[in-house]
Amino acid sequence: MSDKLALLQHPGGSLLSHKHECCKWRSSAAQPRKPISWSLICGLMLFCLGMISLFTGHVASDLEWYSQRLMKRRSYFKLEGINKGPIDIWQSDYAKYFYGCSKRSRNFPLAIRARSSNGYLLIAASGGLNQQRTGISDAVVVARILNATLVIPELDHRSYWKDDSDFANIFDVNWFISYLAKDVTIVRRVPDKFMRSMDKPPYTMRVPRKSPPEYYLDQVLPILQRRSVLQLTKFDYRLANNIDDELQKLRCRANYHALRFTKPIQELGQKLVTRMRAMANRFIAVHLRFEPDMLAFSGCYFGGGDKERNELGEIRKRWETLTDVDADEKRRRGRCPLTPHEVGLMLRALGFANDSYIYVASGEIYGGEETLRPLRDLFPNFYTKEMLANEDLKPFLPFSSRLAAIDYIVCDESDVFVTNNNGNMAKILAGRRYQIALYRLHMCFPFLFLCIYIFSIYYIFSVVMILAGLYLTIHDCLLGFEGGTWGTRGL
Repeated sequence: MSDKLALLQHPGGSLLSHKHECCKWRSSAAQPRKPISWSLICGLMLFCLGMISLFTGHVASDLEWYSQRLMKRRSYFKLEGINKGPIDIWQSDYAKYFYGCSKRSRNFPLAIRARSSNGYLLIAASGGLNQQRTGISDAVVVARILNATLVIPELDHRSYWKDDSDFANIFDVNWFISYLAKDVTIVRRVPDKFMRSMDKPPYTMRVPRKSPPEYYLDQVLPILQRRSVLQLTKFDYRLANNIDDELQKLRCRANYHALRFTKPIQELGQKLVTRMRAMANRFIAVHLRFEPDMLAFSGCYFGGGDKERNELGEIRKRWETLTDVDADEKRRRGRCPLTPHEVGLMLRALGFANDSYIYVASGEIYGGEETLRPLRDLFPNFYTKEMLANEDLKPFLPFSSRLAAIDYIVCDESDVFVTNNNGNMAKILAGRRYQIALYRLHMCFPFLFLCIYIFSIYYIFSVVMILAGLYLTIHDCLLGFEGGTWGTRGL
């Protein structure tokens, strides 16, 4: 019996100690399993949701891409004759997809009053009417960037056109000031009392072309704050195209809403439109840039022989920075302005009949009537402001910028606008006719694409969800491992 008890005895202790070990083993085996923590569940859910949103985001982007391809393909089908319906060349099926984008945001701060601004900004515009118009629009934005008070800009009187018109002769000054009052403080001139108190005359400088807003803040603002009055000369294309959306909207408001022509220009322009409408319900406006300076600047050859080369070559010497170009190579690459004959051929090829009415907006055509004759032969219903206005045009004849403003109004009111060169007026008028447009595609399946844009929100945060889910899951696992609750048994 003692031998049997000895067998049951623990080598280092008594029978009771062995019994204690057995009870410990049984209690450990019967211990209930700990529940999974909420952090682990949340981590797994975030990880799964992130993966789903990542997948749906890719699907959404693919669907949007395919939808755009589908819309484009439909337009190609029309050209290839699959859609047998007639094409109306007088209107665009896609015009309804454009909308204005110049309205100021509610979050756009109001303009700073003149007394609180950083100083007065003087602008000297450069070039013809539409180039100066671009400079004026940029000047409004620059004044906003600098928190400056803008003085009514000075127009260029020494350009090729030799026009002595001031801002008030072309644009409605009161409208310009009042329309932009919430965006920029504008005055007609620097107050005399302020000018007399200055120790030095206004500082004059020229900024590089297409300078970003950062350049104005770093290089121009310190000078303005130090001198109080600053003049920027030859202000054309001095502001970058890629700027903040709100500043871009301000640029559009200045160009297409604040710059309104004076009443005499508006009245004559509308009178010419009425006379065109009296002859035809629809008409084409052709902006024909074929003046000698334009052709000389292009460096192209238009078939006029040595006489043309010598005359345009002399004019081209006015621009010292221009280099010699290969006229034939430039034409082969399609970089030369179209001749009046080529414009007529293009219109006929597009489907416009020879009984269509056209209004030609132009200055002095190089070669005169002989250059225009091929276009007249293709479209006998050929009209210009000189033909339509008669005696009403006489007060405007000495001023090329005012004549250009009249052409602008008629072109803006035309049913079709065509240009032979992608110049300033063509760009500005295109933006005007698009209503300062951003393309908005109307989808065929609104509900489907509403879901696409909803899923795109998840797509933005998908990576964050995945990382957060992984962090919570791994963190919970590591804590569980360190605490001995994962797969441990007391044996």
